[in-house]
Amino acid sequence: MTELIESLKAPVAPEGTGYVTKGMSVSRVDGRAKVTGTAQYAAEHFPADLAHGVVVNSSIPKGRVTVFHLEEALAVPGVIDVITYQNRPKMRSFDLSYKDMTAPGGSPFRPLYDEKVLYSGQPIALVVAETFEAARHAASLVNVEYAIEPHETNLMDNLDRGYKPSRLKAGYSPPPDERGDAQAAFDAAPVKIAATYYNGVEHHNPLELFASTVIRDADGHLTIYDKTQSSQNSRWYVSHVFGLSKDKVTVRNPYVGGAFGSGLRPQYQLTLAVMASLKLERSVRVVLTRQQMFTFGHRPETLQHVKLAAERDGTLRSIMHEAIAETSRIEDYVEVVVNWSGQLYACDNVRLGYQLVDLDQYTPIDMRAPGAAHGVHALEVAMDELAHELHMDPLALRLKNYTERDQMNDLPFSTKELRACYEQAAERFGWSRRPLAPRSMREGTELVGWGMATGQWDAMQMFARASAVLHADGRLVVSSAATDIGTGTYTVMSMIAAAAMGMPLEKVTFQLGDSTLPVAPIEGGSSHVTTVGSAVEGACEKLQKRLYKMAKSLAGQPFEHSSFNDVEFVEGHMRLKLDPTVAVTLPELLAAAGETRVEEKYLLLPNILKQKKYTRSTHSAVFAEVKVDEEFGTVRVTRVVSAIAAGRIMSLKTAHSQITGGVVWGISEALHEETHSDHRLGRFMNHNLSEYHVAVNADIHDIDVIFVDEDDRIVSRLGAKGVGEIGLVGVSAAICNAIFHATGKRVRSTPMTPDKVMTDRPGY
Repeated sequence: MTELIESLKAPVAPEGTGYVTKGMSVSRVDGRAKVTGTAQYAAEHFPADLAHGVVVNSSIPKGRVTVFHLEEALAVPGVIDVITYQNRPKMRSFDLSYKDMTAPGGSPFRPLYDEKVLYSGQPIALVVAETFEAARHAASLVNVEYAIEPHETNLMDNLDRGYKPSRLKAGYSPPPDERGDAQAAFDAAPVKIAATYYNGVEHHNPLELFASTVIRDADGHLTIYDKTQSSQNSRWYVSHVFGLSKDKVTVRNPYVGGAFGSGLRPQYQLTLAVMASLKLERSVRVVLTRQQMFTFGHRPETLQHVKLAAERDGTLRSIMHEAIAETSRIEDYVEVVVNWSGQLYACDNVRLGYQLVDLDQYTPIDMRAPGAAHGVHALEVAMDELAHELHMDPLALRLKNYTERDQMNDLPFSTKELRACYEQAAERFGWSRRPLAPRSMREGTELVGWGMATGQWDAMQMFARASAVLHADGRLVVSSAATDIGTGTYTVMSMIAAAAMGMPLEKVTFQLGDSTLPVAPIEGGSSHVTTVGSAVEGACEKLQKRLYKMAKSLAGQPFEHSSFNDVEFVEGHMRLKLDPTVAVTLPELLAAAGETRVEEKYLLLPNILKQKKYTRSTHSAVFAEVKVDEEFGTVRVTRVVSAIAAGRIMSLKTAHSQITGGVVWGISEALHEETHSDHRLGRFMNHNLSEYHVAVNADIHDIDVIFVDEDDRIVSRLGAKGVGEIGLVGVSAAICNAIFHATGKRVRSTPMTPDKVMTDRPGY
């Protein structure tokens, strides 16, 4: 049975919200909890016996610890213990025990497992004290001696070591085999371009710091509040690493303050908090600092070579796209970087390649639109370069090579309304007024440029379970172990359930963020609505049928001689479609049947046999206006129009918010974000929010979002696809292309900082 878990404090829409339909613009049901501070995040739970842990990180990039000097730290009043590999609790030794549900091929990192140091910033000790202040002070007193070994963290110095990576990662597809003869077609074509594009390391920097609060009950049960994108993934990991049965561990994440991929894998504060709790037999919390947030996972540094060739009328004859990216020494972190170049445009000759270089750094991790953020950027800037070489409008070039079929996989698209995206966004932006030549527009001291790009992302569906319980008082409780990282999961799932049952939104509670709830996938890849949302609707449909059977079995009821297709659930009633006066409220129905609650469960399994016959993608068209001060090289993005084809939109307000946020991040990626390394030290240097630049309010101006009509029943029973990732893809390319249109200078690396805009410096 799935009852309301009071400790989750699941949010509910305010009284008077009323009836909703799919696609409406509804305020977030969790909005009040967040703005009033009643929403509790991972570090905001305070058991009576709570101890505090502070991590000590390595100061070398590679080697081994030879001696810990802990005397001063242990002498600090309130310090309970300093845990190292030498005195930690027992941990399992097999790689398989450390593989979470999203782990790539290789040997996962094991915090505090042995004396080896694999990268700069690696956790090497945990100081535990009665107060956070005592633990922090003591951590600063831990002195460590090392045996230092040579390290290598520079991708650009090691390009000759590239290798084909392991295929073992969920969602990864290696580049398909070459189609046609790309090199011969390139050589024979009359118009061609060849360029190299570089993207530096980026870090996620969500607002909420990574934290884990482990609450130990008297019987040894661990309730863990963790910043994660999957409570069940964290439970899986903890149970396997420490050899705990799953009924001894509950992981909760009812509120997550952003993650963007950084919470897909369990991070090391979880391991260390559980380790301390098991050793000390008490509750422990570990919170990472902002600087420590730079010591796990990042978007990988990537170098790409793109060659395009075309006839003089713009017909593409050859596409060659090769990428090389960094990974760690222990795992092959892989992304789909180049595959998009074989799907977006019609071309008979395509060659794609992808390699990795292993370095002495932590394994990279998915960041919003992993792979596509870099891969589509390079392709779309190259398309703009080709259009300039052809003296052709960039939009016209894309329309010239438009395809309704994925040629690389020889499959049709399940739906593809990209042409409508182009048309509607171009009209809204005023693209027809764009002069072809660069440096044709100026306002005062600023050059004005207009650029555009295409975006594509996978439309995914996984498997999930959902439970729906209707109570006698008319409350509906729907549950699944989903996650809301700020994307609006609470709201969307509540809306889907309320619309299905014809109930007021305030009567519906959606529970998520607890590992004991029905299974749900990790929140990532823009798949939660298509997956969990479909499971929620399926559970509600089963509940409808159950209620109908109850009504039909009651002697003398007007539903006795009807069929299920004759009834509908509208405004709190089950009623006959042809005679709405024949109706019964849902509480009345339960009372007549003598039931206090009715529950139904649903297992959503993707129709793989049907889906594999199609390429399933979301698409976008992004148009951007920039204003560039030529003397200072400063770039302002003054307008962005983004048209999105992502199936049926379930919640207009939260979907609009997702795309707007994606555009903001695209601006940030284009102009601001990069983590700088000192390769002599093998260390990221700007590990703070004062030096790692992100877009702020002053950087953001007009953002116009368009959702084109699309309904995809191949991807999901809802017709939805997902909007999380697609809002980012293509934005940085559109800005790059607009900068070229404004200045006549092509910047082929991100971020496109003033020094590059002024000097044509490549940036790598």
